[in-house]
Amino acid sequence: MKSIRIGCASAFWGDTSTAAEQLVSKGQLDYLVFDYLAEVTMSILAVQRMKDPAQGYARDFVDVMAPLLTQVKAQGIKVISNAGGMNVNACRDALVAAATTAGVELRIAVVEGDDLTARQGEFRDAGVTEMETGSAFPSMLVSMNAYLGAPAVAEALSQGADVVITGRGVDSAVTLGPMMYEFGWSASDYDKLAQGSLAGHIIECGAQCTGGNFTDWETVADGYENMGFPFIDVREDGSFLVGKPEGTGGAVTLGTVGEQMLYEIGDPRAYLLPDVRCDFTTARLSQVGPDSVLIDGATGYAPPDTYKVSGTTPRGNRITSTFLMGGREAPAKAQRVASALIKKCEGLFAAKGWGPFTETSVELLGAESMYGPNAREGALATREVVVKIAAKHKEKAALVLFSKELAQAATGMAPGLTGYFGGRPSVQPVVQLWTCKVPKRDLAISVEFEGVRTPVVVNEGVAYDASQLTPQAAGDSWTADADAVTVPLIRLAVARSGDKGDHGNIGVMARKPEYLKYIRAALSEQAVAEYFAHTLSASSTVSRWDLPASHSMNFLLRYALGGGGIASLRTDPQGKCFAQMLLDYAVPVPAAMAASLPAVNAPVQG
Repeated sequence: MKSIRIGCASAFWGDTSTAAEQLVSKGQLDYLVFDYLAEVTMSILAVQRMKDPAQGYARDFVDVMAPLLTQVKAQGIKVISNAGGMNVNACRDALVAAATTAGVELRIAVVEGDDLTARQGEFRDAGVTEMETGSAFPSMLVSMNAYLGAPAVAEALSQGADVVITGRGVDSAVTLGPMMYEFGWSASDYDKLAQGSLAGHIIECGAQCTGGNFTDWETVADGYENMGFPFIDVREDGSFLVGKPEGTGGAVTLGTVGEQMLYEIGDPRAYLLPDVRCDFTTARLSQVGPDSVLIDGATGYAPPDTYKVSGTTPRGNRITSTFLMGGREAPAKAQRVASALIKKCEGLFAAKGWGPFTETSVELLGAESMYGPNAREGALATREVVVKIAAKHKEKAALVLFSKELAQAATGMAPGLTGYFGGRPSVQPVVQLWTCKVPKRDLAISVEFEGVRTPVVVNEGVAYDASQLTPQAAGDSWTADADAVTVPLIRLAVARSGDKGDHGNIGVMARKPEYLKYIRAALSEQAVAEYFAHTLSASSTVSRWDLPASHSMNFLLRYALGGGGIASLRTDPQGKCFAQMLLDYAVPVPAAMAASLPAVNAPVQG
């Protein structure tokens, strides 16, 4: 059966520059893909393009590729990257210049049609609203981009492109595109498209599937200096193997790959993409060799008839300051100083007619602030904390004044205050994510290759209605008896968390299938909502779904991130620590089972 190997060298704009060289020199690849874009990244790139028409793309891509072009060409590796950001043509031109300098001939295609920024007035006039809250279209969006799918990438490859540069798309599209081209998958091969999309989802975050961000970090820590980046061997039937180059750090196991499958998803029955609705509840993971995991069984259905479109809009200003408070009663001193600074400045604001802060956040790092009421007894006894004060205000001048008032606390307030990290903080704009849906028929997607523009036909999909999904069957559960004892969740499971806008997700995978019933009994939606109550808002809800084929479950905590991304004032605006907090949750289990647990946490088993 035909197969192809695809490696991923970038999880985000700012990822290590060494991954591409590792994969090119050791990976024996057919395709090399890069993922650079996030919502905030698009806003930054849009501003760069406004200042300079030759900018607006991820310049790191060209810097990383330039020294590898000769090897890439010699090995016949095709490259797909969404580094085009807000300016795919400028990205292409920069790569052409690098190739010319290297004496390498490259045939480069670009995908166009995702950038809707210039059309925002059209959608505003049409009454388009926010996809979840129904809020009105903002008066101005800095960026507005549709998440495109894989057909345009497949079309570019079919025309003979060596490199395909895209703007915004779903992260998995750069991986699914080569599969559609190589295997001739049709737009209605939904199970294969679901498998291919899952493959892209697994590797799109780079080393997160090879041991990075892994619960059992100590099992892979000796390889951190040379973490292996992932590749997948995809077969024509859609099944695929996850691996990494030999001699690199990290590990490819049921745990490392399983955690990544659960990362940043919502309802696993409806992972919505432009090309397919994926159901990950049926996906099976098997350890088939050292650093080799096989995944099959994901199922697919017709995609939605809309594109998800993300915009970014300005929402005032923000500032963040950090300093150290040491000595006895450090947390109490820190809290009092922070409160005094905020109160004093609001008095100064009132005198100038500015009004109070629109939002403030004080966190004592080192005193388990992010744990809220779940902090350990004695956490406040620490003798050193880093104080983080963040605030928002409509008036930039108000925050400039606040920044000037911070230093006086060192001589005018509590003892032990030192270490103003970075000096006087600067004021930054707040960029809020705003998301909507746009009918696919309203967008014209095309590939521009060697002076010829080719329209791309996409699956127009069907109207999606979540209420029509088949309810999940109740899984096995357990009722604790008088002899039950509790163990931390980490003894029974691995977990990973992330963000979806202002929502946090926590994926939990049982270390053994037989542990799942105890986890399920303890971690009800209500229990998780109560545990994370200090992070939730009045609009928050918590949902739980089972993924029975991988003995795992996923939680979605809606409106739990204080606005999410750059709009949030929290130290953890993307929920990265949610899983770490949940792993301390006390799970009742039979006493005999608790006594039989190994001294060292067992690896995930199938």
